[in-house]
Amino acid sequence: MGTDILQGKKRIYFVGIGGVSMSALALFLHSRGFFAEGSDVSPGEYTARLEREGIPVYIGHDAARVEKADAVIANSAISEKDEELAAARRLGKPVYGRADLLAYAARQFENTIGIAGCHGKTTAAAMCAHVLQECSGSCTAHIGGSDLDYGNFFAGGNKYFVTEACEYKENFLKLHPDLAVVLNTDKDHMECYGSEERLFEAYKEFAGSAPAAVVCGEDKLAKHLPFALTFGPGREHDVSAANIRSCGGRYSFTLRIFGKTCDRVRLNVFGRHNVYNALAAAAVAQYYGYPASFIAEGLRAFRGVRRRFERMGRFCGAEVIADYAHHPNEIAAAVRTAREICKGKLFVVFQPHTYSRTRLLFEDFLRVLSPLEELVVYKTYPAREYFDEAGCALTLSKSLPNALYVESVREMEIYLRCSLSSGDTVLFLGAGDIYFVAEQILRHRGSSV
Repeated sequence: MGTDILQGKKRIYFVGIGGVSMSALALFLHSRGFFAEGSDVSPGEYTARLEREGIPVYIGHDAARVEKADAVIANSAISEKDEELAAARRLGKPVYGRADLLAYAARQFENTIGIAGCHGKTTAAAMCAHVLQECSGSCTAHIGGSDLDYGNFFAGGNKYFVTEACEYKENFLKLHPDLAVVLNTDKDHMECYGSEERLFEAYKEFAGSAPAAVVCGEDKLAKHLPFALTFGPGREHDVSAANIRSCGGRYSFTLRIFGKTCDRVRLNVFGRHNVYNALAAAAVAQYYGYPASFIAEGLRAFRGVRRRFERMGRFCGAEVIADYAHHPNEIAAAVRTAREICKGKLFVVFQPHTYSRTRLLFEDFLRVLSPLEELVVYKTYPAREYFDEAGCALTLSKSLPNALYVESVREMEIYLRCSLSSGDTVLFLGAGDIYFVAEQILRHRGSSV
């Protein structure tokens, strides 16, 4: 793929523009003077932002729309049978993948920081963007979620470009950042990789594609990657945390760099796992030579990302919290955090995300979900996949000792109304449409079923 795939091109059409990454890339092109437009199957928060920024969004696909395009962007979830994509091929339009455009975007900046890992990418990338903007005043960020201040795209300057580096289908191998960050190497997307060995090889290639890497020194595989700096709470790491304290589920710690005690960091987000994300961001800033006081201030300024342990309101006297957790280790972290702040019973509503992930990590899901005493399993969000009984939510629920399986919002709402008491907590977990289910239930909080 050429280094300047958009040379001489002005009008760029996105097939599937409403996704979090695709919409951010459309915003990037718009900020650089391109005419960006695109289609999606339904409106959403990201298409709404595009329209506010003056980027045309079409609901539904129409082959005629690509005729005027100089290039077409389609992510890996788009079928080759899609009428717009098929028309672009037929007309001989240059067609690029989302990862190709991201790599192009990265090359427009002085320094690109690519943040990889099975989980934590969105929060760590957003934290890193806040820290580098505080330190340099010149940072642009491509974020896989909606930062409460930056959204999914923030144009703050050309010195640094912070982006998530997604391991799905080895997309991150196209990025070639100036600094690679590996948060963890937990197994995921095994339908793509087939083995943990191949997954680790991909992370190794990603880390080796950059002149330098920052890795979690406590990850069993990442610590064996070539690195410039390690991070982790233990004092043996280059960037570490001392005197870790929790106050109502929010953590603070003293930043320690190369063994030297520095400034106190106070996080405005919940969960001990965010200490790791904060240390990753601190290690990036340390790599570029910024002082600890600026790092601490940048971390303090970070207020969070939507759907990352987001407190949504109350239902039947219980607090409702939503988290994007869809991998077993993410679920475990979210549950640990919820138990820290929950005064009554903890109810967990989990929506599996893709049949393949559930099937391939079935035993891991059983391990983290079996101890939960009040568990609702909601129908699978299939994303790009077809039905697979071995990996469906019903099959998972039947293997769990305390799980109730539901297929409708009405069923779930009736169960919660009959079960919740004041002081309880309901934790909605999943990367699919479970967040909107929680929103719908909260809208009905004052009505009878």
